[in-house]
Amino acid sequence: MRAVAPAHGTGYGGRMPNLALELAKQTASLGVTSVYGEQQDVDGVRLVPVAVSWSGFGAGDDGNGAAGGGGGGAAFPVGAYIRRGDGVSFEPNIVSLLAVGIPFVWVTGRALSRIIRALKR
Repeated sequence: MRAVAPAHGTGYGGRMPNLALELAKQTASLGVTSVYGEQQDVDGVRLVPVAVSWSGFGAGDDGNGAAGGGGGGAAFPVGAYIRRGDGVSFEPNIVSLLAVGIPFVWVTGRALSRIIRALKR
C-alpha cells in the first residue's frame, strides 16, 4: 500500500502536525482541574471530589510519508475532601481503594516472595 501525499493547499504547509505533540500541549493545561473537581454543596456539607488521572499519546511515521498516532487516558475517583463545620477530612472511595489495593497487595506479595526465594539460594 502506498501513502498518498497531502495536498499542498492544506493549512499545514503540506505537512501534517505531530499529533502527539499537539495533544500533549492541549492536555498539559488541564493540570489540577483533572484531579480535583469543582466544590459541591450537599445538605450544608461542602465537598471537593478527588480523582487520579493519566493520559498518554504516541505517534510516528515510516519516513515515506505514512504516519499514525493515537492516545488515551483514564480517571478513577479516589474520594473527596469534606468540610463539616470547621474541620476538613478526606473520605476515600472504598470501591476504588479495593480495586487498586487488592491487586497491589497481591503483586507486592508475589514479588517479595520471589525476592526472598532468590536471596536464599
